[in-house]
Amino acid sequence: MFTKFCATVSKICLVLAVLGLIAVILCVQWQVIGRYVLNDTPTWAEALAMLIVLFVTAFGLAVGVRDAGHIGLESLVVLLPEKWQHRIEVLIHALVALFGFLMVQGGWLWASAKWGEKKPMLPVPDGIDYVPVIIAGALIVLFSVEHMVALLRGQVVKPVWE
Repeated sequence: MFTKFCATVSKICLVLAVLGLIAVILCVQWQVIGRYVLNDTPTWAEALAMLIVLFVTAFGLAVGVRDAGHIGLESLVVLLPEKWQHRIEVLIHALVALFGFLMVQGGWLWASAKWGEKKPMLPVPDGIDYVPVIIAGALIVLFSVEHMVALLRGQVVKPVWE
């Protein structure tokens, strides 16, 4: 049940990332049309596109952690006895979860500190730039825990796209 929940969250993240990429393309297109066709550059388009890229990156990063699409150094782990390989894999996922937790903590700190300020080109708080860090960190913790549970049960987490 936990794996199904994580798979569903991962699929939602993928969909949001794709929708975000489409939104970035539309923002940039509108900026180009405004600049070269209407001769009136919309100042908000670039700022919005950059903000959306942060969210797309957060969702893509989380899905990459769940689907083990991140860079891994397995050359040394493979040389260890099987019993130690299993322990090291659990340790790696625990360290990734710790990193995700630190992302949540740091993102929250910065978002809170900057929330009272306004972005110059958009009518949103400046702290919104750090919300993707919080989201990505929380999802990394969730997906790392899923990997650890699967390893302890002798199971493998299957990527969403399979």
